[in-house]
This record gives sequence, structure tokens and C-alpha cells, in this order.
Amino acid sequence: MPDRNQAALDFLLTRRSRPAKTLRAPVPDRAALEQILTAAARTPDHGKLEPWRFIVLEKQALTRLAQAIPARAAALNIDPDTLPKAVSQYADADLAVAVVESPVASAKIPAIEQTYSAGAVCLSLLNAALAAGWGANWLSGWASHDRTFVTENLGLAAHERIAGLIHIGTETNAPPERPRPDLAQKTTWVAE
Repeated sequence: MPDRNQAALDFLLTRRSRPAKTLRAPVPDRAALEQILTAAARTPDHGKLEPWRFIVLEKQALTRLAQAIPARAAALNIDPDTLPKAVSQYADADLAVAVVESPVASAKIPAIEQTYSAGAVCLSLLNAALAAGWGANWLSGWASHDRTFVTENLGLAAHERIAGLIHIGTETNAPPERPRPDLAQKTTWVAE
């Protein structure tokens, strides 16, 4: 039998994202966040291309992004009833890390594998924050997928896109457990 890391397995079997709207200050300081980012960067990455990068969004930057959303929503004819939720994702946050998919030209590594690597970074970042004792949540939303918004407000290059926004903070309200997938419905066993 292989050596077992029971603490890590227990964490993965019980991990639970925390709703972003329940996360408040204090947030990790720079040293604590750098450790979380270091853990997140240890993700599967075929070809060692590192097809992603981080943008750390502190309170003032999040406030600026929240203020930019109404004008962009109007330009896109976004339903005004959805605006408060889009704005609050940024306005109510104290810290978020944008994981940017930044593909690297490669004759050997397909673009889809680079997308998967960026998604793996999001999950690793989320889990690292939770394992470090913080509340964390992986969000996106229309603004993070809008080319004009991310170019003008986050400086993304034309080939880049947001894989996820990982909100990190102090949990103010523990969420209840939610139903989990029925593995019998989701698993096929192939023996031959």
C-alpha cells in the first residue's frame, strides 16, 4: 500500500467553498497570499508552459471594477435587474485573485490542455486558500468574460481571458452542506 496523507484526503473529502458574499476582512496579507499562490502554481501543466498568470485585486481595485460595471452593462444592454449582483461581486469583496488564462504558442501542447491547466490553477488556488484557513469562492460572471471590460479594466492581452476570480477572506457565516454527486450515476467502470 502507498503512503497515505490522511489529513490531505480528509480535507479533500470535506472541502466546501464559502459564498463570496459572506467573506470579509481581514484577508491574507501579502506573505500569506504568496504562499497560497505558490501552492496554486503547483498545478498540472503539460509541457511546463505556465499558460496562466495571476492578478491580485485588492479593495481599491475591486471598488474601481465595481464602478466600471454599470456603464459596460448599459453598453451591452444587460438586464438592469442583474446589475446589483454583478456590482456587489466586486464592491463587497476585500480580496480576489483573477486567474488569467494566457495561452502559449506550442506545436506540441493543444490549446485545450492549456485551458484545463488554467482551470486546475483556479481549483488549486481555491483549495490552498481553504486549506490555509480562509474562506474562498471561485466566481466568474458576465463582466469577467466581456472582452472590452477585461481589456480596459484588467489590461488583458487579446489572447488572454479570465479563467476565474477566486475571492478570499474571513468567513462570516458557515454554509450548510449541499448535496453531492451520486457517484453511481457519474461513474463507469471498465475492466476489459
